[in-house]
Amino acid sequence: MTDRTSELAENLARVEERIAAACAAAGRAREEVTLIVVTKTYPASDVRILHGLGVRNVAENRDQDAAPKAAACADLDLTWHFVGQLQTNKVRSVVGYADVVQSVDRLKLVSSLSAAAEKEGRELGCLLQVALDAESGERGDRGGVAPDGIEELAAAVDAAPGLRLDGLMTVAPLAGPYAGRQRAAFDRLMDLSTALRATRPAANMVSAGMSADLEEAVAAGATHVRVGTAVLGVRPKLG
Repeated sequence: MTDRTSELAENLARVEERIAAACAAAGRAREEVTLIVVTKTYPASDVRILHGLGVRNVAENRDQDAAPKAAACADLDLTWHFVGQLQTNKVRSVVGYADVVQSVDRLKLVSSLSAAAEKEGRELGCLLQVALDAESGERGDRGGVAPDGIEELAAAVDAAPGLRLDGLMTVAPLAGPYAGRQRAAFDRLMDLSTALRATRPAANMVSAGMSADLEEAVAAGATHVRVGTAVLGVRPKLG
């Protein structure tokens, strides 16, 4: 076992312990929470090691990094999640490898994703990214649809060929009333998910929580947590 394999195995085990403990504390079964490892800035060789350690869900946020990495790992049974802000000029490339886009936040993006998915003959899972700071007027730069825009966007995904509405995603806001209150933010996302599932029961995925706040996300009811640093280490600064 290489040093890097040992390092990732140890890190994964620690994250697994945290998720298991959070599930136990919340009275949830461990199987209710899926770990997505965010592999951005790390090489395809790490993705291969993670696959060998049992990871099946990985996430990227920049197409220019993700596309060659996904191609290099095309032989592996992985589910690729795109979690970054997505410009329409990158849609065709992203649809070529992503199984789920977690950052759907505007109608124009829905149209572009639908056209690309149709052309590829694929069904693409979509999460609506919710900006919980939008209501305060202190909206950050991470993208997302305001809570009052969820229904319109969900209806657009419902009507779009090649797309499947899987649920909601958020990033804990850095501004507004939820800043520093991750649990409250994730509770709010769960309320929005409950409302969405009232008419769309299959859209039951709730993606929330990262390395620093996965426990709060699990406690609130998240079905997927997105963990990068705690598994792969502190990222090098991007030039």
